[in-house]
Amino acid sequence: MAEVYEYVPHALLYKRVRDIASGAKGVLMAVVHQNVSDTAIEHWVDLAYIRLPSGRETTTVVTNIEATA
Repeated sequence: MAEVYEYVPHALLYKRVRDIASGAKGVLMAVVHQNVSDTAIEHWVDLAYIRLPSGRETTTVVTNIEATA
C-alpha cells in the first residue's frame, strides 16, 4: 500500500470553520486527498485539517465543514 496524499485547493482554506460532526471550531489549515485504508483495498477520502484554538489540529471529512463567523 502506497502512502500517497495530495493537497487539494478549497475555498475555506485559512478561514474559520466548524466541524458539523463534533462541533469543533477552528481554522481550516489544509485539505488532503488521503488513503485512509489499513488493508490492501485502498480507500481515499478528502480530509480537512482544522487547527483548534488550543493549537492542536483535528481532522474530519471535508464535507463535514462549514464556514463560521
